[in-house]
Amino acid sequence: MQPEQKNEKILNKPMNRPWGYYIVTSVGDGFETKIIHVNPGQKLSVQSHNHRSEHWFILSGKANVILNDKEMVLLPGQSIDIPQKAIHSLQNLQKEDLEIVEIQTGDLLSEEDIIRYSDIYGRV
Repeated sequence: MQPEQKNEKILNKPMNRPWGYYIVTSVGDGFETKIIHVNPGQKLSVQSHNHRSEHWFILSGKANVILNDKEMVLLPGQSIDIPQKAIHSLQNLQKEDLEIVEIQTGDLLSEEDIIRYSDIYGRV
């Protein structure tokens, strides 16, 4: 039986978003990895996920991270764990690109598992 088309993951193809793009690099049972590219001056929505946790590893640039009520800056080589249901966001306040590896783990790895609290692009 074929999976539904909307649930199929397209590997290694940039998926454009208002803040930049992401590329799904691998998918397996209970995990998914992505490269997330955030353009200068852009920000992902403040969001949470009911079914997955995430691990972010900074490849290049300077990441401004919000995790619950805490704000921090991460540099290349640093990483952070985003627990399931934690309110979080990622922002690039620099003039250079930001790239991170995101490893998602959980029982539902889908764009539908995004609860947005605020979004500068009007997607709430």
